Amino acid sequence: MRIKLDENFSPRIARLFHDAGHQADTVVDEGLGGAADAAIFEACIQESRCLVTLDLDFADVVRFPPHRSAGIAVVRLQTQASIELLDRLIGHLLVMLNVESIAGRLWIIELGRIRMHGDTSG
Repeated sequence: MRIKLDENFSPRIARLFHDAGHQADTVVDEGLGGAADAAIFEACIQESRCLVTLDLDFADVVRFPPHRSAGIAVVRLQTQASIELLDRLIGHLLVMLNVESIAGRLWIIELGRIRMHGDTSG
């Protein structure tokens, strides 16, 4: 799967996606660091890339309709987050990407669950 990692992820996280067999590029690597959320979303649409982000703004399905995209994955960290927790959540996301399609959907990845929004029948 083609992934675009938002600027709030390090190259270490990109390696986790690469190691799992995904093509993952970061917003910063592509010269979009500091770009508006709308510009990042449009770039994902144009490139047919699933956006993976920590930015809860992307969970707004009115501003960022997932059905227009290759998918949006919002990772929700707790206030006292750790690298270990982030790795667990990313690992859970990577497992689910092998089981179910995120295309056209919004997934909220939280500790112990993934909330999935959007219709895959269409």
